[in-house]
Amino acid sequence: MIKFIRTILEKNVFGVCQWWGDKLGVRSSRIRLYFIYLSCVTVASPVIAYLIMAFILEHKDLLKEGFRRKRVWEL
Repeated sequence: MIKFIRTILEKNVFGVCQWWGDKLGVRSSRIRLYFIYLSCVTVASPVIAYLIMAFILEHKDLLKEGFRRKRVWEL
């Protein structure tokens, strides 16, 4: 049961850290650890950045579609 909860949390809650880990070639556990340290030192300002990044990652397809330049024949 604990393994199931941990898998769900890592997949859903820590998606941003996993994404950064994949992009930077670093283990996501290390990024999570740095995030926790940074949150303690800077009084939770990284939590706001994390929520913004999570929103962007969740809606990146819609954002790309909205910023894509339309051609003359697509209007």
